[in-house]
Amino acid sequence: MKITFEDKINSKDHILLVYHDSVNEQNISFLDNESKIVIKNATSSYNKSDEKIETFNYSQKNKIKSISLAKFTNPKNAIDFWKLEAFGGKLLNHLEKINVNSVALIIGDNDRKNSSEIFSLVNGIDLKSYSFDKYKTISKKNQVRFIKIIDLNKILTPAIKRQITNKQSTKGIFLTRDLVSEPANILYPTKFVEFCNVMKKVGVTIEVLDEKRMKSLGMNALLGVSQGSVKPARVMIMKWNGNKNKKSQPLAFIGKGVTFDTGGISIKPSGGMEDMKWDMGGAGVVAGLMYSVALRKSKCNIIGAVGLVENMPDGNAQRPGDVVRSMSGQTIEVLNTDAEGRLVLADVLWYVKERYKPKFMIDLATLTGAIIVALGDRYAGMFSNDDKLVDQLYKSSKETNELVWRLPIDNEFDKLLNCQVADMKNITGTRGAGSITAAQFLKRFVGNIPWVHLDIAGVTWSKKGTDFSRPGGTGFGVRLLDNFIKNNYE
Repeated sequence: MKITFEDKINSKDHILLVYHDSVNEQNISFLDNESKIVIKNATSSYNKSDEKIETFNYSQKNKIKSISLAKFTNPKNAIDFWKLEAFGGKLLNHLEKINVNSVALIIGDNDRKNSSEIFSLVNGIDLKSYSFDKYKTISKKNQVRFIKIIDLNKILTPAIKRQITNKQSTKGIFLTRDLVSEPANILYPTKFVEFCNVMKKVGVTIEVLDEKRMKSLGMNALLGVSQGSVKPARVMIMKWNGNKNKKSQPLAFIGKGVTFDTGGISIKPSGGMEDMKWDMGGAGVVAGLMYSVALRKSKCNIIGAVGLVENMPDGNAQRPGDVVRSMSGQTIEVLNTDAEGRLVLADVLWYVKERYKPKFMIDLATLTGAIIVALGDRYAGMFSNDDKLVDQLYKSSKETNELVWRLPIDNEFDKLLNCQVADMKNITGTRGAGSITAAQFLKRFVGNIPWVHLDIAGVTWSKKGTDFSRPGGTGFGVRLLDNFIKNNYE
């Protein structure tokens, strides 16, 4: 979708008048009298509390014309701004239903102070517009391809206009959606790195650890997961240096990047296995976040680290019962090769902790099916050793409507990981608390650094779509963490 700013409309544009308080249709000089009458009659019937999206057909010179009106409710505070983005998504759905290609979006308010509201609404339209259809040769779906914004009262500042036209707020989210949507024959560890090279153009530096380097570092937990695949593993480190003080501790975000997960020797059932192309969702979010902070020139020093592997069964694959020595020196008995994400994260968490000494670490992973049983497709599971980080993330969760819910970790859960053969086992062998014990496993590799683990297995992909996305990859986590950084560390 292309978004531009114009001063006039043409005959092919479908008119969409957007306002939240009041509108004086007589001030819109380029509208004909019939359109003005339609606007006056409709808006005079709306209550102040109404939220409306309607299209009106009317006759003009023996031709049928149409115009759409959209009235939204003004948010009471910053926490409610996500509702405007959701309203923007509804607007796009409506426009597609009436089959329009080019839209002239007229900002009709008399109020000159609502630039943030309009930005959120347009951002919501843009967020919802994403579709992954690059492999379709025939598409029958109606799509809005052009939005021409006509700012009658000069509400929007030049800075906000640039943010909208440059898609500063959505490019990172769309990168995440691209990554999770690509099939595994296209996106594997080395290709993931290639997809992310786009970030170099905006100042993100990228360092890649190959298998030789990982072996020298002792990343045997991660390498054990990938040894059954012909696709070599990679660890990618992305760096954004926005703070001139080079001694400033970086903020660290770590992602699980299993580009396809068969389960390995502990192979998954065939039904639904195709979904495992998005088992690299955590790595996708970290990449999208790094792109977002660079595009808006964040004033923080930020590290993004992702462990990239493919989990496949072959004659060289890791076996249930194998013991591996992680980079930390701790040994792990691998009882189930399908509990592989925690093995990948264990080495990457330890590497980031030791090398960068970050202010905190937040990891994201499509880690457990158990989190979907607990929280469905609405909430990500949150686990932490630091109450301050939890409170900060809860606030950003409310402001973005990317919902998180904290679950417990404690010493009693930790004991379930103890093992007779090694320092720990990668599954407990018990039926309950699967997401909790997975988080407890990760905690053994973070030391005393403030840490949050987000299990995003239920929210990375949506079969029915969300307020901000069509069915498919949601990009959940990019908006949440970008907001978290802006609110607390800039």
